Amino acid sequence: MLQTTESTKDIADLHFEHKLWMNHLKFYKQEIEIFNHYMEELVQKNANKDALQELEHFQNQYILQGEVIEDMLHEIKRYKPFFTSEMNNYALVTDTEYFDYHERFKEKMEQFIKIYDELKNEFMQFLSRWL
Repeated sequence: MLQTTESTKDIADLHFEHKLWMNHLKFYKQEIEIFNHYMEELVQKNANKDALQELEHFQNQYILQGEVIEDMLHEIKRYKPFFTSEMNNYALVTDTEYFDYHERFKEKMEQFIKIYDELKNEFMQFLSRWL
């Protein structure tokens, strides 16, 4: 078997990363649904104007994050046929265009996770103040 380098990667490794990314994104999507439930509960329990204004900020942010998640899931799914055909050959990925895409998407995922985690931490602090 050929050794992987910075310019080649085992297709199974890339496929594994894609599956992990999809699972992470699906988890975040479910988590946003849970947060939406808490936001609805807060609206019913609290009529404080400051809380409701801050809550609106979080609702908007989670709507945006949900859209980003959908876009990223769609982008990942576009490459599923690549894995199906390439995995049959158990090849190393040497296609520079695909490898560059993979690395860009990896950076995009890392950036999304950072932003999402910051938002989640802010939201948890908000909930601890108002629930």
